[in-house]
Amino acid sequence: MQRAAVAERPKPMTLEEWAALDEDVEGELVDGFLEEEEMRSILHETIVLWLGAVLRRWARRRGGVATGSEVKIAVGPRRGRKPDLSVFLPPHVPAPTDTLVRVPPFVTVEIASPRPRDTRRDRVEKLVDYAKAGVRYYCIVDPQLRSFELYELGRDHRYTVAHSATHGRVRVAGCPGLVVDLDALWRELDEAERAHARTSRRR
Repeated sequence: MQRAAVAERPKPMTLEEWAALDEDVEGELVDGFLEEEEMRSILHETIVLWLGAVLRRWARRRGGVATGSEVKIAVGPRRGRKPDLSVFLPPHVPAPTDTLVRVPPFVTVEIASPRPRDTRRDRVEKLVDYAKAGVRYYCIVDPQLRSFELYELGRDHRYTVAHSATHGRVRVAGCPGLVVDLDALWRELDEAERAHARTSRRR
């Protein structure tokens, strides 16, 4: 029985094997094994689209590119992450045909989810992974707290808080010309919630 159990244990996966998985196979690569991704909601995806439009305009003006949550980024020899949003600036811009990105993004963004497991992943595990990968800025947007946190990578390869805000127009540190209007973002979320409430009352 013990021998059979050992035989059924999955083999560690390489980054290349992870990148080659069919698109319907979800998961990030953690120490060679697939780990389930965070729980995504309509609220989560609304923020991704809104913030993605802001980052895309800013990146294009600088010859860079903004990408979404299906882009696979190598953050270690056997670790790969799929940030909700990433910005790549010259000279570290991946090729359009890359299925596995090995250059560090200038900015990565995660939209915090309410589950404790997801919170730990965003605020502890990915903080370490992105720092080791050399991601210059790591941003966490928390719709439950209505907060915006920006971490900057130091020379000691550790993150420190560069900016933290809950409202107003945030001029993002280290990203000249990038402004995030948190009031406008939260208004959009409030409008979506009111629209849902009106629809629910009509049923």
